[in-house]
Amino acid sequence: MSDSNVLGPFVERRVMKFFYNSPLRRRATLSIFNDADSISLNVVKLCFLLLHPSSNHATINVRVLLIVSLFSFCPAAKVGKTSLIMSLVSEEFPDEVPLRAEEITIPADVTPERVPTHIVDYSEAEQTDEQLYQEISKANVICIVYSVNNKKSIEKVTSHWIPLINDRTDKDSRVPLILVGNKSDLVEHSSMETILPIMNQYQDIETCVECSAKNLKNISELFYYAQKAVLHPTGPLYCPEEKELKPSCIKALTRIFKISDLDNDGVLNDNELNFFQKTCFNTPLAPQALEDVKNVVRRNMTDGVRDNGLTLKGFLFLHTLFIQRGRHETTWTVLRRFGYDDDLELTQEYLFPLIKVPPDCTTELNHNAYLFLQSVFDKHDKDRDCALSPEEVKDLFNVFPYMPWGPDVNNTVCTNDEGWITYQGYLSQWTLTTYLDVQRSLEYLGYLGYSIIYEQESQAAAITVTRNKRIDLQKKQTQRSVFRCNVLGARGSGKSGFLQAFLGRNLQRQMRIREDHKSYYAISTTYVYGQEKYLLLHEVMSDFDILSEPDLSCDVVCLVYDVNEPRSFEYCAKVYKECFLDSKTPCVVVAAKSDLHEVRQQYSQSPLDFCRKHKLHPPQPFTCNTTEAPSKDLYTRLTTMAMYPHARLRCMCSCNRCTYCLCQNLLKLELLRSIKAQLCRVVYNRFIHRCSRSVFTIDSLLFLSRLSNTAGSRSSSALPQFLAAVRFPLHFHCRN
Repeated sequence: MSDSNVLGPFVERRVMKFFYNSPLRRRATLSIFNDADSISLNVVKLCFLLLHPSSNHATINVRVLLIVSLFSFCPAAKVGKTSLIMSLVSEEFPDEVPLRAEEITIPADVTPERVPTHIVDYSEAEQTDEQLYQEISKANVICIVYSVNNKKSIEKVTSHWIPLINDRTDKDSRVPLILVGNKSDLVEHSSMETILPIMNQYQDIETCVECSAKNLKNISELFYYAQKAVLHPTGPLYCPEEKELKPSCIKALTRIFKISDLDNDGVLNDNELNFFQKTCFNTPLAPQALEDVKNVVRRNMTDGVRDNGLTLKGFLFLHTLFIQRGRHETTWTVLRRFGYDDDLELTQEYLFPLIKVPPDCTTELNHNAYLFLQSVFDKHDKDRDCALSPEEVKDLFNVFPYMPWGPDVNNTVCTNDEGWITYQGYLSQWTLTTYLDVQRSLEYLGYLGYSIIYEQESQAAAITVTRNKRIDLQKKQTQRSVFRCNVLGARGSGKSGFLQAFLGRNLQRQMRIREDHKSYYAISTTYVYGQEKYLLLHEVMSDFDILSEPDLSCDVVCLVYDVNEPRSFEYCAKVYKECFLDSKTPCVVVAAKSDLHEVRQQYSQSPLDFCRKHKLHPPQPFTCNTTEAPSKDLYTRLTTMAMYPHARLRCMCSCNRCTYCLCQNLLKLELLRSIKAQLCRVVYNRFIHRCSRSVFTIDSLLFLSRLSNTAGSRSSSALPQFLAAVRFPLHFHCRN
């Protein structure tokens, strides 16, 4: 253990203690103190060890280089840069030093950050300027070595090397620099007073390390800081001039805070802090450590702690404090756990995890996804009215970089009387997005932190890919919960009204919808044999010549025509014969605006004859010009047909001509009902007269009760009268 003359870009490190098993293979635990504030080891552990065993940089490409990365050494005169490399490898000062060391690769399993490290030495004597420029372009971090006993070598850092490197790199992608002061064994003083102004002048300089190749002092630390400069750069996080976090960092940490604030009360309580700690660092905090963290915030901020919880300001202050103390790897660990890259943008791998959807398969949210979305809804429904006001919707999507839902969403799903999205409408919109665009649904779930809160590998775990529709047809059953109905019809036939009626809106409410807020989709739930299913209605544009494959791919087709428009049905007939005549997709013809006078359709066949010829159900009358919400019966039938396309459903008409209608009318005849009741009364009376024993079973009495109810009102009171007439005790025998 030895003191380290290491100067960070923001504060001087008074005490640095490193513990190593060997110069290359070690776990470093760093305690940092300064005169103004002393942070105990427990507080420094706020979620974070310097090199956490679970750190994973497998996706980071660096040339020091991490993952296939490089160190480039630029000499300012003979400063001992090659000696540093030789001392690192041999763990002793070399007697003979070559002009240039060969490229050295340090395996990942012997480096602190578990990444392979490539060290490249540059020699002005053996290499050209062009080779130098190539090495600069390939390097992820550059160590500029100077001699602490040579002022000219220090001056050359700013007069030659930094300008040269900046000229050869893009302004937006500058390579981090580390100043290395070698030969510290030759002087008794430190060069830090001279280096500090240089570090403040150039933001690309990550840190400065004084070392000695001869005494092996801080050799390992040098390469540790080189790795750290690549893996955990300070530039994107902190502005040294303003001494505060950069806006992009504040935005990212604010999102992380809001995701971690599970009850949305604006503070992180102890449970939420422990959840955050476990999420990022796989270990909880002790109660005393939590109190120490909050006490540090209380001493420095008046509004950092509220109701014994950490506020957003306190959360940001802690990360500022860690960065100022040289612990920016702590903040990077948090950011990367929540999906951010080195530019503080959410990575494509995080937002769009790989998910395969074979042809003829659909995507749906699974049970855990709905539970998560329900918790998000409850979290933001502050007034508990089971609807999201515009302010609550804005608060919900505050963790998004943009507002994902436009005004058309309110005309796509169910809303309350004030036009606010209800709980059912909220889930319906998520179901719609997942069905139509699963990648966008994955992106949205990523912004909300689904994989983090539910501890999943990715938000792809929230998606269920249904089996092929052909298998459903073969097995004559389906496990799907979302069914698509394409609504086709001529312009003005009433398609939009048909969609809005599904959401419970009559004609009067529909007339208040603005044209630019119109939606071509409507989704809600229906119940088929007691099962809740989602029916997705899609209004297809009326241009027949440009119908695409998605316009024709669905579970059920709804052909809408206007009964008051003589040429309306012609479009439906043409679409059916051209696109669905030989298809196995069920089709239903809807006679819209049935409250108006029905006119003769100018087509070779009437709609009813057309349906009979093609073995379709008769046209279904429909109108949304009602006082109350329109009936959902027709939508339930559509869902049923989508679920069971192979089955011949019961007749949907009342034509009194087909076999089904004739049979139904026969069963409803009063004569048949009276005959049935008379037969029941005869059986009942015979049973009563034959009962001379005093022992009855429970089943016998239940049979009598059912029989008396079936026999009619005149016999309904016979059973109570019979039991009252029996004056001796009755013995009831049960089967059990």
